[in-house]
Amino acid sequence: MSAAFDDWMKTVQAHLEQALESFLPAAVTEPARLHEAMRYTVLGGGKRVRPLLAYAAGGVFGADMRTLARAAAAVEMIHAYSLVHDDMPCMDDDALRRGKPTVHVAYDEATALLVGDALQAQAFMVLAEDQMIPPARQVAMMRVLASAAGSAGMCGGQAIDLGSVGVSLTLPQLERMHQLKTGALLRASVVLGALAGRDVAVDERAALDTYSNAIGLAFQVVDDVLDATADSATLGKTAGKDAAANKPTYVSILGLAESQLLAEKLRREAHDALAPFGEKALRLRDIADLIVQRKA
Repeated sequence: MSAAFDDWMKTVQAHLEQALESFLPAAVTEPARLHEAMRYTVLGGGKRVRPLLAYAAGGVFGADMRTLARAAAAVEMIHAYSLVHDDMPCMDDDALRRGKPTVHVAYDEATALLVGDALQAQAFMVLAEDQMIPPARQVAMMRVLASAAGSAGMCGGQAIDLGSVGVSLTLPQLERMHQLKTGALLRASVVLGALAGRDVAVDERAALDTYSNAIGLAFQVVDDVLDATADSATLGKTAGKDAAANKPTYVSILGLAESQLLAEKLRREAHDALAPFGEKALRLRDIADLIVQRKA
């Protein structure tokens, strides 16, 4: 990772943190416990890969930073809500997320459920309150996020995941599950960042989709590799839980070495897809490298 990319990433993360601070209800506003738990969930943690993608795509399409902050914050709120629900006892029943107790552990299950519900609504409120872009494009952005978050995207992938415990999946079936569960929101991050700048042409959208599909699968392949090789302290979440739950993964189907080779192949595909955008897509290329080469 270059020093220039590292500086850019820190600048984006700081800008996003300020935006999230302002877009979330104050912790002292009633119902205070719910708002406090929402802020506990969202602020001060995570790699912020999805917002980084939004900012990087926005740079390609000339997005205003204020609209870009809303797009990035909205997608991060959806992601954070999904993690809260994913960690609950009725799902993965995990006690550690981003190096600290999960929301149902730090608060309680009912609060965790409401945190997820409230963050999903807050994400769309953030997009709806943007007064700087044309209404038609604003509606298009909300449609992109809704599709990525719903049964045709993240929630659908989670449903398939829950139904796959102890089941032998083929590689195409595993890929389809993760295209929905993980890839849909990553793809939405890229498209939202682009739409924060201007309307996206058909060929541009196709290139962005190819890039997004590659990094979406790569993200999950690397997650599976790390789940099998890293410890909980490094990951900031419970390591080895997929194997313990008998869930199908890229490592269980392909093996460790082949999974690592696949991640690298997907990284190259992501780079190739960005050729039409030239040097303007440098940060998107950097993020593809970050996704594949990360250690946590």
